[in-house]
Amino acid sequence: MKKFLFLSLMLLGIAAMAQQNSPQPVDPNVRKGTLENGLTYYIRQNKLPENRADFYIAQKVGSMQEEDNQSGLAHFLEHMAFNGTKNFPGKNMLNYLQDNGIKFGTNINAYTSFDETVYFLTDVPTTNKNLVDSVLLVLHDWSCGILLEDEEIEKERGVIREEWRTGGGAQYRLWKKMLPVMYKDSKYANRLPIGSIDVINNFKPEEIRAYYKKWYRPDLQGIVVVGDFDIDKMEARVKELFSQIPAQENPATREYYPVPDNDAPIVSIATDPEATRTQLMVFYKHDPIPDEIKLSQAGLVLNYIKAAATSMINERFQEMIQKPDAPFTSAYAYDDDYFVAKTKDAWTVAGSSADNKIKDAVAAMIRETERVKRFGFTESEYERARTNILKQYENSFNNRDKERNSHYSQRYVNSFINNEPIPGIEYEYNMMNMIAPNIPVEAINQTVAQLIGDKNIVISVSGPEKEGLLYPTEEELIEVINRVKGEEIEAYVEEVSNEPLIAEPPTPGRITRITRDEKLGATVWTLQNGMKVILKSTDFKDDQIVMTGTSAGGYSHFAVQDPINSRMMNNVITLGGVGNFSATHLRKALAGKTASARPSVTLTTQNFNGSSSIKDFETMLQLVYLYFTAPRSDDDAFQSFLQRIETQLKNQEADPMVAFSDAVTKSIYGENPLTKRVKVEDLAKIDYKRIMEMYKELFRNPGSFVFTFVGNIDEAKVKPVIEQYLASLPGKAEKGEFVPVPMDFVKGKTDNKFQREMQNPKASVFIGASGKLERNQKNILLMSIFDQILDIVYTEKIREDEGGTYSVYTQGGISRYPKGQSTLQIIYDTDPARMENLNAIIHRELKSIAENGPRTEDFNKVKEYMVKQHNENLKENRYWMNVLNANYFYGEDNHSNYLNLLNAITADDVKNFVKEFLSQGNEAVVVMLPKE
Repeated sequence: MKKFLFLSLMLLGIAAMAQQNSPQPVDPNVRKGTLENGLTYYIRQNKLPENRADFYIAQKVGSMQEEDNQSGLAHFLEHMAFNGTKNFPGKNMLNYLQDNGIKFGTNINAYTSFDETVYFLTDVPTTNKNLVDSVLLVLHDWSCGILLEDEEIEKERGVIREEWRTGGGAQYRLWKKMLPVMYKDSKYANRLPIGSIDVINNFKPEEIRAYYKKWYRPDLQGIVVVGDFDIDKMEARVKELFSQIPAQENPATREYYPVPDNDAPIVSIATDPEATRTQLMVFYKHDPIPDEIKLSQAGLVLNYIKAAATSMINERFQEMIQKPDAPFTSAYAYDDDYFVAKTKDAWTVAGSSADNKIKDAVAAMIRETERVKRFGFTESEYERARTNILKQYENSFNNRDKERNSHYSQRYVNSFINNEPIPGIEYEYNMMNMIAPNIPVEAINQTVAQLIGDKNIVISVSGPEKEGLLYPTEEELIEVINRVKGEEIEAYVEEVSNEPLIAEPPTPGRITRITRDEKLGATVWTLQNGMKVILKSTDFKDDQIVMTGTSAGGYSHFAVQDPINSRMMNNVITLGGVGNFSATHLRKALAGKTASARPSVTLTTQNFNGSSSIKDFETMLQLVYLYFTAPRSDDDAFQSFLQRIETQLKNQEADPMVAFSDAVTKSIYGENPLTKRVKVEDLAKIDYKRIMEMYKELFRNPGSFVFTFVGNIDEAKVKPVIEQYLASLPGKAEKGEFVPVPMDFVKGKTDNKFQREMQNPKASVFIGASGKLERNQKNILLMSIFDQILDIVYTEKIREDEGGTYSVYTQGGISRYPKGQSTLQIIYDTDPARMENLNAIIHRELKSIAENGPRTEDFNKVKEYMVKQHNENLKENRYWMNVLNANYFYGEDNHSNYLNLLNAITADDVKNFVKEFLSQGNEAVVVMLPKE
């Protein structure tokens, strides 16, 4: 590592940097410190969202600290942190936090990995000092005050069993087979965080208490607090509270377990009867960057080199995938951790392929890697990559004062866990603009050539296990490596074009009417072609403009007569690129620009969605103009798409959840062909030419569209751009037409229990209620309140009290089309033996809300969260884009009266709403059970 790094720096002609290797600074906007007990903290004042803060405690502890007889305790302990602590016994913590609008699962959560465990509380209101103090106390208790009571441990065993049952599908089983081979003679071989079900069922409470005491200690803990507060007071409070935690005497050594090198290639081949796709990975392992390099200016240089190389090789892979008979269906490369290990890095090439093309795909992945190693990248490729990287830094720099708390909190957690530098965007932006222009392509090529070694190669192949499917042997894959390395490979040659997106810009049109919407703070322009343009200027981001465009009609025009082509439109209409540019050449033409615009089609509408920087607003509208006037077909790209989609669909029935999904869809919609899953045999019915004709028909009248733009908009500057690329489009002031199509739900009660062979026996349950309700703002709010109340109720009654499932998913809605069609969906997995009892609880709680209304505490928690979420949304560009689009296209003002209406809703309103909804008597129950 030091050798190739030094070589790269010498190529730059900046030997002084290599010699001095100056450290990167710590961002002056973050307070970083270490207490006497060893605990590290990061504190940053940030004002987005306003009056909110994120709180994290990161532990340098994960499943790698377990012994064999402790497998799963790290993850189990993470669960127990929510089941009672010193200052918040029982469920007091969750109840208190949710009373203040901090939602479990959304704002309150945690995760456990191989080498870390991280807990977080996000979007905490900071105007309430007592709440902020309490949240810090929660972090303190997670550090050293988790109670781990016998009764709570026993209850949580059931939850973990159900998490294991839900997550124990094909991918989990494949990893169980892959890791012992990929990590032979390393502890990473057998440390999946979910652990051993035998340990989960049988460990003694004192064992997890000992694990907690041994590993949860201040020298392995980092506190991260980012948000809208007084930074001096917050730092003082953190110091005061966390300094009280005593340092552990004679602490156990926290080891980072090595991954052995290998001279001969390692090959892992893993199959599973329920796997649906073939996944391929080729690793070129190497030592990780030493911390003294990573934290220095040289580390910034090396990260730039790897980012540029990753960008360039992935562009080549994308180009290959667009061609018919491509050897793989996807492929990408990067340099980072060796899969799950922190003690070894790897140049990684990952991809997928058809069942019968595994050797071809692996050979192609190795061949392209070898091509880069031998010949490197071209000047034109590098110029695009450099331009794109600098543009990304420029975007971050321009928006540096308008980043959300999560942007920083995640970085500081990563700094603590992985010792990553945090110099701040000002430093990085200035350094990148100094470094990037002085790094020649030769430096990139020589550095990457040294990353891709001739030893330490690992190949992993995983996929379906089925009759007649033969996988290459270990010997055959090793022979592929040797054969490709012996090939005479030619250097990459690319087509380069400097053609502008639009060679001859259209003659500008006119704005015929301007009005001002004072209520929603927007300007409304009517263009000469009838198009409506809504503009709202905000300061939420300094360099962002978001866009949506909507017209009525959608594929309803073709749905009944041509359901397959109608439903596949979104996948196909942009395959060919636009104007004179294929999809590949369009990506190249957009290098260095922050601009996107993409058409889409739903059952009821045709749409555009996009975004841009201020500088690239014109490029975004040029793309819109071209998608209206010059959509492009590409038969090669379509054939490639068909081959990729066939590969994806070919094995889908192997997954039992596909059968469950099919049964659920049928219970809701019956035999409606517009709702059925696309299968392999349907692909022959896709007519590319017909789809493009349908697309042109739907987008033939730009005057039927309403376009909405929100962001840092100067109306005087965007006016000529809109006149040129939108007002110039031919069109009439006629609304698009929607053709009614049958999409009604099945009425009455249906019950479908069926059996399916499965490797991991479980019952999957769907309970759906449906009916007709008036679609108005109050009913939409009531359905949302009802849905969220059920989340709380079922988490308590099904997950916590019964230990019956990992989670119950609930989702309610009232549709625009069919008008007022309403549904509530409840989905969960469980032990087949417990399904009947849990279903009874599901129905009991629904009946209780309909007859008695929700519990006051649940009702108040949901309303508090919705008020908090609404106040956060008010500073988001996309929120206002959706509000304005709904108002000017659908005629729905879902904003102006939101808080008044929400605050006026009572628990009785919820009761009456639920009673009316459920009394319509439409219910579908689907249960998939394992075959005995």
